Formats: sequence, structure tokens, C-alpha cells
Amino acid sequence: MARGFVYLVAILDLYSRKVVAWRTNNTLTSDFCVEALQEALMRFGRPEIFNTDQGSQFTAEVFTDVLKAHDIAISMDGKGRWVDNVFVERLWRSVKYEEVYLHAYETPREINAALARYFNFYNGRRPHQSVDQRTPDAVYFAVPELSQAA
Repeated sequence: MARGFVYLVAILDLYSRKVVAWRTNNTLTSDFCVEALQEALMRFGRPEIFNTDQGSQFTAEVFTDVLKAHDIAISMDGKGRWVDNVFVERLWRSVKYEEVYLHAYETPREINAALARYFNFYNGRRPHQSVDQRTPDAVYFAVPELSQAA
């Protein structure tokens, strides 16, 4: 933001690259991460494996207990190994260069509205090279792409 910081957590479906849930907060605590996780579970169901880095917000009992309660295998990247989490790192690059760095947000409400628009675009209209130029929504929901009018 123009002044201060807002932290972003996103839950990404690795296969389709779909952002299934996200949240922001002005402090790096586990509560907003748990909210995003619970939304993802409620809307899209239980994955077999959940991968994160070793940040304190993800290693906290309040976060891991949700995974354990749903019988989800917990996978954590090696300390300092960004390459283990390259898919989320790539998402962060896209969010920063396609949205965040282009604006000077004044309030958390403003950035949340912008991120909501961006993730709708990212999931539903932005083709991704890694999924054969389809959108994450098309891959996740196995919906054939609509042909563009000539």
C-alpha cells in the first residue's frame, strides 16, 4: 500500500493453477490463513495433500489442526527453498507485476477490491502457458474454452 503493508495468502490448486481462496491481513498471523483454508475446504472439498512453506503462520497448531481434522497430508517446503514452492512464487510474481505494482492503494478495502477483480481475471479470463493456454477455471472445472468470435 502507499503506507503500510498488507499480507496476502492464497490457496492454489496445483494442477489447474486456480486460486481457490485468498485473504489479506495487516499482520502476519495464522488467523487469516485459517480463514482462507476453511473457505477452500468448504467450497472445493478436501485435497489429499496440502503444501506450504515453513512460515510461522502455517506451522502454527491452529493452522495444522485444521488440516489434521480433515485428514489432509501436510507437506512443507525445505527451509529457504523457494523452488519447492515455485508455483505460488510464480503466482506472487503475476499478482505483483500485473496488479499491485501498478497502483498505490490507500486502504486495505481498496486492495481487497482490486485483488478480488484480479483473481476473477486470473482464474477466469487469463490464459496460462502451463495449462496449454487455458484458464485455471477451464482446467479446474473441465469446461471447454469458448471460441473467440472472428
